[in-house]
Amino acid sequence: MKRNSSVTGRKTILLASAAAAAFLAAPAAAQTGQEDVDQTASEEAGDGDVIVVSGYRQSLERAIDIKRDTIGFSDSIVATDIADFPEQNLSEALQRVPGVTIERDKGLGTRVNVRGLPTEFTHVQINDLATASGSGGRDVEFDIFASELVQTVTVYKSPTAAQEEGGIAGIVDIRTARPFDFSGSRIVGSVEGAYNSISEEIDPQASLLVSQTWGPFGVLLSAAYGKRTNRTDSNSGINFRPISRWTDRGNAQTDQAIEVLERDAGIILDPADDDQTSRVVFLDKVGDRIYLNDQERLGFSGSLQYKPSDDLSVTFDAFLGSYDSTEDEYDAAAYSASSRSTLDVIHDYDDTTLADYGIVVLRDVSYTATQHEFLSKERVNETNYRQFGGELNWSPGNWTIDMLGGYSGADKSSDYANLKHVAYAPSRTRYTETGGETIPSDDPASFDMYNSPASYLFEAYETTYEEIEDDKYAAQINIGRNFDRGSLLGLSAVHIGARYTDKTKERNYGEEKIQGPTRGDSSYVNDRTLADSDLADVIDIVGGKDYQARDLTWQQVSNDYARQFFRPDGFLSPFDDGQFYRVKEKTWAAYAMADFDFDIGAVPVLINAGARYIKTDIRSSGFFQIQNSDGTTGYTDEPVSSDGDYDKLLPAVNATVELTDGLILRGAASQTLIRPALTDLAYKRTASFNDFRFTDGNPDLQPTYADQWEAGAEYYFGSGGLLAASYFWKNIEGVVQNELTGVVRDVTKYNANGTIDGVYDFDVYQPVNAEGSYDVSGVELVAVLPFGMFTRTFEGFGVNANVTFLDSSLTGESEIDVPTSPVGLADIVYNVTGFYDNGPLQVRVSYNRKGAYVERIERNMYPVYRDACGQFDFSASYQMTPSLRVELQAINFTDEPTTGYTIDPSFPTTYEFSGSRVSLGVRAQF
Repeated sequence: MKRNSSVTGRKTILLASAAAAAFLAAPAAAQTGQEDVDQTASEEAGDGDVIVVSGYRQSLERAIDIKRDTIGFSDSIVATDIADFPEQNLSEALQRVPGVTIERDKGLGTRVNVRGLPTEFTHVQINDLATASGSGGRDVEFDIFASELVQTVTVYKSPTAAQEEGGIAGIVDIRTARPFDFSGSRIVGSVEGAYNSISEEIDPQASLLVSQTWGPFGVLLSAAYGKRTNRTDSNSGINFRPISRWTDRGNAQTDQAIEVLERDAGIILDPADDDQTSRVVFLDKVGDRIYLNDQERLGFSGSLQYKPSDDLSVTFDAFLGSYDSTEDEYDAAAYSASSRSTLDVIHDYDDTTLADYGIVVLRDVSYTATQHEFLSKERVNETNYRQFGGELNWSPGNWTIDMLGGYSGADKSSDYANLKHVAYAPSRTRYTETGGETIPSDDPASFDMYNSPASYLFEAYETTYEEIEDDKYAAQINIGRNFDRGSLLGLSAVHIGARYTDKTKERNYGEEKIQGPTRGDSSYVNDRTLADSDLADVIDIVGGKDYQARDLTWQQVSNDYARQFFRPDGFLSPFDDGQFYRVKEKTWAAYAMADFDFDIGAVPVLINAGARYIKTDIRSSGFFQIQNSDGTTGYTDEPVSSDGDYDKLLPAVNATVELTDGLILRGAASQTLIRPALTDLAYKRTASFNDFRFTDGNPDLQPTYADQWEAGAEYYFGSGGLLAASYFWKNIEGVVQNELTGVVRDVTKYNANGTIDGVYDFDVYQPVNAEGSYDVSGVELVAVLPFGMFTRTFEGFGVNANVTFLDSSLTGESEIDVPTSPVGLADIVYNVTGFYDNGPLQVRVSYNRKGAYVERIERNMYPVYRDACGQFDFSASYQMTPSLRVELQAINFTDEPTTGYTIDPSFPTTYEFSGSRVSLGVRAQF
């Protein structure tokens, strides 16, 4: 085993692991020239950088060598992977990493799950600075980042004491390119056109990187621009609704529902028994929806470096980006559970499939007054991201001194509108093989919901507007001392350090319902019809192919028309004081750790051990809701503030043992945490006067903690192959949930006319850290097998595969005791990539599959599953000349649908198509 003076240095150069090794294919926008290969293949990079060598096999072997010389558990990809793999953003590339899955929104990868845990359990940082987020929480939307600007992404699964805390699932470390990643000057450009099979649009994408070094000075500038048009067709929203929707009303609707149940299904129930009424369910709603998502992304990065020697480097990095998206959604839906409706005729029911849970499903029903809806929705999101950072890395003699300071910020605005027309009429709703449908019933008043625009009355043009600002400042210093081998107890290095962060997140939100030509005017209600607006075939509005989810079309009001007609010039939804919050969080952290390097007999052993102490102070502010003496709702004149704090010592140990020349054992144990979501910390109060209830934020929330350990074995073949297996276990405690925390006594409640209704005690509910804990465990298996190591006949061919099995002691919370796994946890995830790389031609075919998992628990009773889904991706490139390469890529080229169901696949909830995406491009480097 190659030895370094610092285990920490060994850790920080892990920017490719066995799982990612098979991805280090092909020359890419950031690779060095062939003349540098022999030199860089034997060099180690410091401070987390990897020197990417030319040629797939050399890159593969180099990646495995790096993994072999590191301590702890982590997996990585480098710029060549992100540029070469058929992905839509960074999250698409990260799904190839063992234990990593992505959350897709209408076919687009947006967020990352590590080892089955929620996205907010992952800490994300860029160049060692925690990433600001435009979301309301701490989770990061990866689609805002232009992957062309990124050099490496590493997923750390076993932390050291030196790493910033905040990720129970793991740490995603993103690194942008720097001048001394290359030698001399580099100019790299790429252009691409991408085609979506449903929208039938061709979208452009381009990037440019310029890097130059002059002796000790270096400058790198890069820019990337891309547009994307994605269309999704969806037959969805088909959820269970308990019959208590009508049976607990105590009116004629109740009587009719009870009568129809007994007459058509032989079901006799007590309407006052909630358990009985919760176990007779019908289709709540069936919707046909088309989403058209237009995205535009622009990113810049820059780096200035001064590196007079290998012992001293000063770097300034800047990373800027904007991500704008407009999503148009057009719905034709039938809401069976209308408050005006009830059962008419039960045509078919199923009392056997879910008999173990005592649930009867009304599969095919006619209703008396379904609420038919035509909705035109528009979501306009604009996100601006910025990050600036400076680093000093100095190694005088046996000492190392690293200093970091920087700022990360994000602003996001979200403008939403929904034009709503409704028609109440009898209808018949039923399951189909893949989803659901609504058709006319036998009632003479029933009608064709898709071709009767004059029957739909205007209800409202609903608008909301949200602004989120997130700013984070950080400063850090690390000092290390290296020792010669043979020191006391095998001590090879000691490290101490401190970090300070200051984070502020502020949110404003408002909404308004437009029902007439001016604010406060409701003259459009029950007067205008859908036919009074300009209508067009929905496919003519969105463009592209016919509706994919069913053989169907309808006419709709375009969002362009709705915005122009219903919004006065300059209109913007006013902010609501009750929705405002500001959270300020300051954290001080200090750590100490030591590296040990010694032999037990002839067996080399490396150990990194340390502890990190953190102290966090929180101040949260928000307006409290009050009831005015005239019966109206108001808020306190000024924001009300509250403070919270916590501190913790977090130990961490990583160890590596080389049993034989090719067999390595690894182990790790640590305690980690995730901080509470900022929305839960927000100290604001909302009141439900009808329910006699206050809902508060809780600035005194504590983090969620995890004790974790991991053990693994890796066997390295002599020709670039690897077999690896690891087992991990986490015990997680302090999960946040809402609970009754107190009572406010003697609250005066007013009637609408200003008279006093009475004086009451109000319950107070807050997010709190729940008692108890739960376990998450799993096994990860990795195989990297270049077939040329078995026989030269298959030189250039190979396979990279990984699989993760997950288990959890936590069960979902169904109020009617339907057993369910935790939300978001699939018990198996696997990736398989077959590749050919020989000479100028490279070809890869990848398959990624995630098992079925619970997406949510509908009405806290009925588990809704996202079906097991797999996707084929393809990539091919040909090096035309030493400077020019042609690339062909395809995502989901078999056009697999997204499907879901409630409890059992015979009750589908979603049947959705997002199409395939094919791109053709060229890359040139000089």
